[in-house]
Parts: sequence; C-alpha cells; structure tokens
Amino acid sequence: MEKQSTSPPPGNPFVKAASGRACSWAKPLPLARLLAPLALSLGMLSPAKAVDGCLVLLCFAAPSWRAIAQCVPPIQEVLRDLARGRPFPSCGMSGSGNGADNRRSSAPGFCPPQYMDAVILESSSDYYCRFDGAVSVTINGSQWSRTWWSFRGDTVTEFTPEAKASLGTWDTRFDDDLAAWLAAQPPAPPTVCPPSC
Repeated sequence: MEKQSTSPPPGNPFVKAASGRACSWAKPLPLARLLAPLALSLGMLSPAKAVDGCLVLLCFAAPSWRAIAQCVPPIQEVLRDLARGRPFPSCGMSGSGNGADNRRSSAPGFCPPQYMDAVILESSSDYYCRFDGAVSVTINGSQWSRTWWSFRGDTVTEFTPEAKASLGTWDTRFDDDLAAWLAAQPPAPPTVCPPSC
C-alpha cells in the first residue's frame, strides 16, 4: 500500500515543476518527468544521460521503483547481479555526497526486526534475515533510503524521515510491516517495585 498525499510538501524533488502537482504513483509515469528534479539535485545534467549506475541510483531513490516502467529492468538486473556476487554499479555523475552502495545483511546486527527470524537452540539462538542485503542511497551526504533485497527478487524500501518529508508519497510496505511486527510483540512485563521502595 502506498501513502498518498493531496498536496505536495515544499521541496519535494518529485513534484512536477510546471503545475506544482504531486506525482501519482497509481500508473507508471515517464522516467524523465519523475526523476529530472532528483537528477539535478544529484548533480547530473539530465536523466537521459543517467545510464547504468546513475539510472540505478535514481531509481533506488524514487518513491517506488516498481511504479516507473523504465526502472524495472535495470533494477531487476542489478538485483540479479548482486545475488551473483557482482559489485554494485557506480555513477560518476552523481556528485559529492551522493551515491549508493550494497551491504550484505547480518542478523541480528544488520537486519530490520520485522524481517528477522530466530531459531532457538538448547543453549543459544541463531538469527536469520529474510533479506540478503541492502542498497543504501545517500543524497547530499545524508542517508535517503535503504532497499532491502533477497535472492528471490523481493525488495522493500526503508525511507528516512527526511526522504518521506521531501517525497510526500512513498511505498509504505516497510513501515506497515514494522507496525504489524510491533503490534504483535508481547507486552512488556510490569515493573515490580523492590521491597525498599
């Protein structure tokens, strides 16, 4: 489910400049129209010149790469490459403080709690992450998003509060899954006052 807003927040890089209307993610829109403002903020001259790593960077930074028809094939190719151990592509035009990198997941330290499973053994626990790695996008030196990916081809994107404020509309699956996980957790045990209180 995607969060929709009726009016775009100020500074949204995905707002259509001429009309001031927020992009609708219900239908695929042209890549150039969607990503031009972000491409400019990343220091690229135009999204038409953003190929390979640059196109991938723009697509991973979008509110939902699946909603942009031109993003689907390159993102799927990158995810296949990552699953095969190939390096994440780079973008020479992204400018200082902008980029993306891939890191393998490691439970429990580098895995969202809602996607972690534990196997309880006699004397210990083994933890497993349902996602095999994460592509982190940085814009202007700050974390923008982290897209968790699996060998099966599944992805979910975690957006920072700053990205959400700027985008106004984003794929909320990560947030929804976290809220459901939190709601399913057992309540904290009551605090027992020691005899001295």
